Amino acid sequence: MENYADLIQKQRNFFTQGKTKDVTYRMEALGRLRLLIKQHEQELMDALKADLNKSEFDAYLTEIGILLEEIRFTMKHLKKWTKPRKVKSTIAQIGSKSYIYPEPYGVALIIAPWNYPFQLAIAPLIGAIAAGNCAILKPSELTPQTSALLSKMISNHFPEEYISVVEGDAETSTALLKEKVDYIFFTGSVPVGKIIMEAASKNLTPVTLELGGKSPCIVHEDANLKFAAKRIAWGKYINAGQTCVAPDYMYVHTSIKEEFLSELSQAIHELYGEDPITSGHFTRIVSEKHFIRLTTFLTNGTTIYGGGHDLSSLSIEPTVLSNITWADEVMQDEIFGPILPVLEYDDLSRMIDDVTARPKPLALYIFTENEGVQNQILSSISFGGGCINDTVYHLSSPYLPFGGVGESGIGAYHGKGSFEVFSHEKSILKQTTRFDLPFRYPTTKNALKKVKMFIK
Repeated sequence: MENYADLIQKQRNFFTQGKTKDVTYRMEALGRLRLLIKQHEQELMDALKADLNKSEFDAYLTEIGILLEEIRFTMKHLKKWTKPRKVKSTIAQIGSKSYIYPEPYGVALIIAPWNYPFQLAIAPLIGAIAAGNCAILKPSELTPQTSALLSKMISNHFPEEYISVVEGDAETSTALLKEKVDYIFFTGSVPVGKIIMEAASKNLTPVTLELGGKSPCIVHEDANLKFAAKRIAWGKYINAGQTCVAPDYMYVHTSIKEEFLSELSQAIHELYGEDPITSGHFTRIVSEKHFIRLTTFLTNGTTIYGGGHDLSSLSIEPTVLSNITWADEVMQDEIFGPILPVLEYDDLSRMIDDVTARPKPLALYIFTENEGVQNQILSSISFGGGCINDTVYHLSSPYLPFGGVGESGIGAYHGKGSFEVFSHEKSILKQTTRFDLPFRYPTTKNALKKVKMFIK
């Protein structure tokens, strides 16, 4: 197992020089990163095609375009974000001024997953750079072409003492986690998230964990079924369901279930065609291990749509399963594939109880025109974030911090949230020297009485 102490020390030495704290240096680095992404656009699309069979449309939408917009937004606001913020002082602190200074942590370790191997490595890096940190990126070994291209792009254009990419498998992550860094940002599964947090605890290293879970999608009896079907099909099957915020399962009101399933089947057909596997445009499953795990779910319930699969191309059709209960195997863990189980309900409160009895999900989606139903669900169920009458789209807004709660994650990023995640807020009180407040000292006559006047 390789030792990464030298690399981390090299970055720490560079950080202490103070260059990364210069806003001009950060802006220049972000601008360089943006240019790099644009220059390597076709190479990135080719790598994502090789690793996951992503179409150019999906690759640009979910891995490239979203990052260009994130960098543009960050560069537009960065100078304002980095300035000390003046806050109020209390009456007892008369004569003083209070400020919050955002400052970088130092060396940040970013461990990225395979499902969006470029976007989920670079998005946190944007925040790390913006906040003034050095960074070490550990991309996924399950997407080797994208990881190799990422390494080439970074190593050719950034000094390793500032930003470095370390390729390798789980052993590499373990070796990196043994070293003391100043911040850890991890995107991945709940079981691995627990390992990351345990490793971080040994050095009391702060962490952001972007995990997952079973995200519900609720279609109420008054929903616009045509829009619901198309938006759910898009959100579920983009990237072959290998999206942490994809609708993991559905709760559909009994009264509209059959009509909705018909609309859903039609929407899938419109979006993905007659035979998605042979078309060559549908994202494949990342590995044989994941493929085999997913195909075991295909025997659950009744297959309403899809179900076809091909081991040689690691492809599974967009699939809908009906007549599902919580006892089925497909309902035990996050699916992370193009299989959508459908449960039904006729009692809203009982359905909410079923959802809240499970770990808090990363996302939740509600399709209804009824504000009372919307509010009841929003106030009753704790989840990371989500949409009303849409799926997944909340991720595209830099004004909406993205993250989980409970088992679905710790911390949130995107937009200003990315800057804040990688910044420590240092609180400073600047006291006047024009006068002194005597009541704070115990030697003052009637000091306690005077203190009580201010502290009630």
